[in-house]
Amino acid sequence: QVQLVESGGGLVQAGGSLRLSCAASGRTFSMRAMGWFRQVPGKEREFVASIGWNGGTTYYADSVKGRFTISRDNGERAVYLQMNSLKPEDTAVYYCGIQSFGPSRPSRVASDFGSWGQGTQVTVSS
Repeated sequence: QVQLVESGGGLVQAGGSLRLSCAASGRTFSMRAMGWFRQVPGKEREFVASIGWNGGTTYYADSVKGRFTISRDNGERAVYLQMNSLKPEDTAVYYCGIQSFGPSRPSRVASDFGSWGQGTQVTVSS
């Protein structure tokens, strides 16, 4: 069973940057794709970015493409989300999840991921 812990969120002005981290425990981490999703109250969890088990394949939501970068370090059992040029509409709780099957190409569907962490709040002020 993999356990995930997100960190790095906070309050930032529009145009600023944050780097989110997701620390994982468990032996299956290095063989599974990982994903970042976000959620605001009253809405479904929304895909942000995902990365294959070896980091070779990445996908991004259109809304963050060119501003966010997902990466992973299997030796450190961690996945990261570098967020630049932040906008107020990026405000949400950000979650990382591990793909439930693998190794395979990363998915963009929340139901394909599990072992969600507690999330980290990102607030972007205008």
